[in-house]
Amino acid sequence: MVAEVVARSGRELQRYNCGQRIVVGCVPYRLKGGIKASGKNIEDVLEVLVISAQRKSKGMLFPKGGWELDESIQAAALRETIEEAGVSGAIESELGKWCFKSKGNDAYYEGHMFPLLVQEQLDLWPEKDIRQRFWVSASKAKESCQYAWMREALDLLVTRLQSSPTKLEDMTN
Repeated sequence: MVAEVVARSGRELQRYNCGQRIVVGCVPYRLKGGIKASGKNIEDVLEVLVISAQRKSKGMLFPKGGWELDESIQAAALRETIEEAGVSGAIESELGKWCFKSKGNDAYYEGHMFPLLVQEQLDLWPEKDIRQRFWVSASKAKESCQYAWMREALDLLVTRLQSSPTKLEDMTN
């Protein structure tokens, strides 16, 4: 039996820090093939999931959205990733925190990003009709991602994965 995932709406429960809305999200990723056996580096086996922006021609991005008062930061990041990208998995430790200006208005935001090792990809998810999702290489994601702070989060994920070759080998076998 598959339960329907319903997106939250409204901003009554949104968290703010000194007037800045706090948003959280994930860099969903997967690894294909082994690293040691093939002599490949992380860039050769890492794929990340990017989604289309709601507004056409606004580029690609990683799923993110508001952190609400009734949930942990990790739960909010996972919820936003399920709502916007239709994937779930294991959230890892935070990549970092960024302050950034919205491209749509003059508001400033505080953003937190987490790596998400994808374990499930849903056929139906709340924003399926308004977003597209694409598995791409890390380099392609850096080219197409519209936010510098998200590209920095991806760079941090790549660095973290490169510094854990044993973990990588375990995940790709």
